[in-house]
Amino acid sequence: MNFDMTRRTLLQMAGASSLAAAAAAAARAEGNLVGGPTFANRTPMRIGMVTLRVRRLDPVADFYRDVIGLAVMERSAASATLGAGGVKLLVLEAHPDAAAESKRAAGLYHTAFLMPTRKDLARWLVHAAMHLVPLTGFADHRVSESVYLDDPEGNGIEVYADRDPALWQWSGDTVTMGTDQLDIDDLVSLTGTKVSDYAKAPDGLRIGHMHLRVGDIAQANGFYRDTIGFDPTRERQGAAFLSSGRYHHHLGLNVWQSAGAGRRDDRATGLGWFSLEIERPDVFAAQEERLRKAGGEIAAVAGGIEVGDPWGTRVRLIRL
Repeated sequence: MNFDMTRRTLLQMAGASSLAAAAAAAARAEGNLVGGPTFANRTPMRIGMVTLRVRRLDPVADFYRDVIGLAVMERSAASATLGAGGVKLLVLEAHPDAAAESKRAAGLYHTAFLMPTRKDLARWLVHAAMHLVPLTGFADHRVSESVYLDDPEGNGIEVYADRDPALWQWSGDTVTMGTDQLDIDDLVSLTGTKVSDYAKAPDGLRIGHMHLRVGDIAQANGFYRDTIGFDPTRERQGAAFLSSGRYHHHLGLNVWQSAGAGRRDDRATGLGWFSLEIERPDVFAAQEERLRKAGGEIAAVAGGIEVGDPWGTRVRLIRL
């Protein structure tokens, strides 16, 4: 298909009449120069895998394969495992009779797939445009550039590329972030816009961060900051951002739709569990000790342990 990319085309895909409207949509959705796994995935603790419960396994698995470019590594009637560069990133579990999780419930806001380079993001965006993939917003977050969309069952997705960490602006332990207009023209200038060369996700693609809906920010901070051990990097109205190793954020938390939410229905669709990978034995031991002192229920899983956050979202801590 011969397709000449334009700013207007991308805005129409996002249902926006202007760049400002696209940035506003990204604000509602939110709050590198070297290939391979990026800074986000070389920190003491980082995001590993995500599991989603879905009603229609085949269309959702095909979406992550065809739109995001993940490779199908395992597939059965009950589940599909997808990844990039031989690394498992996403597990889809079939629950055909599950109720759809409400957007007002605690749970997944979006899974953020981190491209190794800005050019990879540009290549993916052209690919998405050529396949007329509906987009929900664009944003320049100052530390990164992002595109937002949803999978066929409404699970939020961010596809993004980080700027060089040397360019991030810190004031003490707080990083400067924003939701500015994404310069689409400059981004797609890095690649051809008449044909797509994005046949699959680059080998270095990883999940850079998770963004969760929670019922209360203070309670969420008490779990993910004080018990799990993430460091706060930024707060804004109704949201908090945390990370390990001075990444801008491995975890976003918000109450924009879910303030006061109670415990999740673990039979509904949406986020099943996500994992945090930890290389150093002393860091893992410290995490486990904090969890035991907090009195939460801890279950053994392959390679580590699993706990639930205050709303029942399951988090796995995995020793590498």
